[in-house]
Amino acid sequence: MDIIHSDINRIKGRHSRESGNPEKHWIPGQARNDKLHNTYMVIYRNQSGAALVIALVMMIVLTLIGLASIFTSTFEMKISGNKKCSTDAFYSADSGVQVVMARVENFNINLYTTGQYNPSTDNPIPPNAQVIITNDTTQEGAPRGYGFSAMNFEFEHFMVSSTGQTCANPIPSTTRVQEKIIRLVPTLQGGY
Repeated sequence: MDIIHSDINRIKGRHSRESGNPEKHWIPGQARNDKLHNTYMVIYRNQSGAALVIALVMMIVLTLIGLASIFTSTFEMKISGNKKCSTDAFYSADSGVQVVMARVENFNINLYTTGQYNPSTDNPIPPNAQVIITNDTTQEGAPRGYGFSAMNFEFEHFMVSSTGQTCANPIPSTTRVQEKIIRLVPTLQGGY
């Protein structure tokens, strides 16, 4: 019975519903009335929207990559700007110490009426540095490891503190450099 049913379907150009394979009993050259087949053929032939969807997805991906690179480069520029400001602040503070140390007159003990001396009142200091020299009276004698004889010299201890500030961004960069200075003052020896 099954053979007769197949032969009748083959003659009419239809496939057998029992076989599960629509291509098995179809005879080429005859029209197909199959709804499933027609639906697949419409989808395969109508692909004009697929290119648009793929193009839109690619545009979104490229836009996200572009935005990520913009945010990354902006962040890197802020980091490099902060580094530049902190480096400038350090060099301003260090130049203040170097300018003060170059003048021996800054370490004259007679200038220290309150224990501190601001050399910018008498000498030009770099514009972004504020320097204060403090006479450290708690320290006495020679510094350790220098091999100086305490009998031939007097030692005056000073602390130079220089603060450099640059870049008036929302948060300015500030650096403080401190340097310990010891002035050796020769003493008169035995009636010379």
